[in-house]
Amino acid sequence: MKKILLMGNPNVGKSVFFNRLTGANVIESNYPGTTVDYTKGYMKGDSKDFEIIDVPGTFSLEAKDKAEEVAVKMLEEKKGALVICVIDASKIERGLYLVLEIVERGYPVVVALNMWDVAEDKNMQIDIEKLKSILNIPVVPTIAISGKGFKEVVLSLKKAASVGVNEITERVGEIK
Repeated sequence: MKKILLMGNPNVGKSVFFNRLTGANVIESNYPGTTVDYTKGYMKGDSKDFEIIDVPGTFSLEAKDKAEEVAVKMLEEKKGALVICVIDASKIERGLYLVLEIVERGYPVVVALNMWDVAEDKNMQIDIEKLKSILNIPVVPTIAISGKGFKEVVLSLKKAASVGVNEITERVGEIK
């Protein structure tokens, strides 16, 4: 069964995202040896079933607390998993840092630009096509509480592929 890790900063709507994808059919667990919770559930796809794991929120893969340590360990233990990186569209730069770290490690990633409505309310201009072009991964605007964009995220899982960080550097230039 293919695994999908839902990753992102704390408070970006990952749990709402998870509940929509799984129909709230969940199993809550503590990560072994910790009191940090994570949740897993299941989603039926076109041709296969997926196990979806709601990873504890993290700002970076350079862990600074127990929850972030668990997030990093879960990513490392799930080689071959797909990652849906849920980021707050109204704080895009904060979330893109984590996206780039995950891409750098070679995971296939789909970016869900969640809270799209909040970004629109703030009159933010986000060029989705340019972002897709630079990252060379699927980027989908979403609103978790309404379900907007979810079908596109699921369809994008087929397009998710590992992209080397060198490819991004070639397109953008080194980020310092």
